[in-house]
Amino acid sequence: MSSSQNSPVWFITGCSTGFGHELAKLVLARGWRAVVTARDKVRVADLVQGAGERALALDLDVNDAVQISAAVKAAQERFGRIDVLVNNAGYGYMSSIEEGVEAQIRAQFDANVFGLFAMTRAVLPLMRAQRRGHVINITSVAGHVGFPGSGYYAASKHAVEGWSDALAVEGKPLGIKVSCVAPGPSRTDWAGRSMTQTPNLIADYAATAGVRLSGTSAASGTQLGDPIRIAEALIAITESDNPPHNFVLGEFGVNAVTANLQQKLAQIEQWRGAGVATDFPKE
Repeated sequence: MSSSQNSPVWFITGCSTGFGHELAKLVLARGWRAVVTARDKVRVADLVQGAGERALALDLDVNDAVQISAAVKAAQERFGRIDVLVNNAGYGYMSSIEEGVEAQIRAQFDANVFGLFAMTRAVLPLMRAQRRGHVINITSVAGHVGFPGSGYYAASKHAVEGWSDALAVEGKPLGIKVSCVAPGPSRTDWAGRSMTQTPNLIADYAATAGVRLSGTSAASGTQLGDPIRIAEALIAITESDNPPHNFVLGEFGVNAVTANLQQKLAQIEQWRGAGVATDFPKE
């Protein structure tokens, strides 16, 4: 598509590395318009070089309400609209459940959950006025499956998945689409520089959380998920008339989520009679 005023406007959080970085690069390479954000916009300067007025690089910490408001205002002033919001900013915190540190747990939710909520609330008035928009929330396979060692991360992503279900119903009559994109292990900084861990010191968890903490760090840089292919998949769903609400990425992810859902459904069916019997008797 050309760089005319008819091209879509993307607003992407967390563009300094990983999915956000590759996505912003591809969006701008198509001649589209993009608001490219990071906590320090210097880290996305390379992305916007040569894009001229089609790109707007902004400082944005999704935990900062003032920055969120200013960023959305700047986007509206530059482009007049926001067509696609990609809530990508976030990180992983790993620990056993018992050894989780309160401050780290709350910081995880501030970034992955409350920051995402606030960012979306700020953009919704524009999309509602347009009667058009697409909110893409980068969740995780952990938004469907709770793995040992990452329970608090999983909790944050489960929260986003459930919230997105409600947003999709509220947004549909207004022309607003919602997609939860759940990548499996991918070759980003998630398990490397961006990872925060509380070491496993309680021996009783060594074979569960402990093994996963060490294994996740060791696997950094060798994961199968390709950030460029993932970015291409994100663009593809925005071009679909019927984009998926749940989009799980990678063979590991698809297999893990499918197995988890099948197991849950089997248990619900197994206990169906006992569950139904807890209602007051029908008259």
